Amino acid sequence: MPELRKDPVVGRWTIIAPERADRPNALVRTLPDQDDSASCPFCPGHEAMTPPELLAHREASGARNGPGWTLRVVPNKFPALRTEERMARSGLGIYDAMAGVGAHEVIIETPEHGRQLPQQSPDQVEQLLRAAQERTLDLSRDLRLRSVLFFKNSGAAAGASLSHPHSQIVALPLVPIELEQELRGARARFEEKERCIFCDMVAQEARERSRVVLETDGFIALSPFAARGPFELLILPREHRSIFEQSSAAELRSLANALRLSLRKLDLALDKPSYNFYLHSLPLREPPSDWYHWHLEVRPVLALAAGFEWGTGFFINPTPPEEAAAFLRQTEA
Repeated sequence: MPELRKDPVVGRWTIIAPERADRPNALVRTLPDQDDSASCPFCPGHEAMTPPELLAHREASGARNGPGWTLRVVPNKFPALRTEERMARSGLGIYDAMAGVGAHEVIIETPEHGRQLPQQSPDQVEQLLRAAQERTLDLSRDLRLRSVLFFKNSGAAAGASLSHPHSQIVALPLVPIELEQELRGARARFEEKERCIFCDMVAQEARERSRVVLETDGFIALSPFAARGPFELLILPREHRSIFEQSSAAELRSLANALRLSLRKLDLALDKPSYNFYLHSLPLREPPSDWYHWHLEVRPVLALAAGFEWGTGFFINPTPPEEAAAFLRQTEA
């Protein structure tokens, strides 16, 4: 069974998930992409190869757990966490542990095996974001869960074990330390300045423009001032918004446009790199706040963390954000 274990020094939690050892590429040292659609569990006609669907967008003629869908959400076959677990905490001497309570779901973005997110239609990308919103709202009803991470690993170098376009959702019984640090920093800045740091960032970057990659009606995509890696992107709502799952249909359409164009620019400029993206929003069931601003972070896999990064927590970025943004601005998507 999965278990969460807490580092007693820095407070970081780790998920110990033995079932994940059985998934494709779990411990391999070479990273081939899995491109055989005949055996792909995410392709139409292979619905029996996945757990029963939790959500599906399908044509009127399609039957549940059968073909005819345009998007499916299913439990991960190799889950890091399980909803069936009973919530329990334990102390092992100086160590803290917790039962592996949570949820781990896969969003199969399209029935087309080879159509990656940058090549999908605006409607398809919007459908993906709507599914993430629907599942987050549903998972928020489980009072054991405190946060949800919607994320995507694209390409073997980014951690994807299957190449059929898919994203994932993991719901956790705690707030992960990366998000906790953001929340703490944003709250401290608001208490000092009485302004949202993310809103200040949007205003300054839109004014200076040297790190802006693109703007849509509702969103801005930029290369962060202290980007941790080459061509890292930050996509933020232009207006203050703290809870992703409360986004309107118009906001999801605008986000879909900004995300799709950003990924197309990366694809064209960098010859289809592997990448990760993830969404940070307020923890579940918290009321809207004046001091936090939800956002998407996109990180192409162009440089690997090594001893210095692991030993210090610092990152070395060989590409100045201003140069990365200028190069992507000039790339026609």
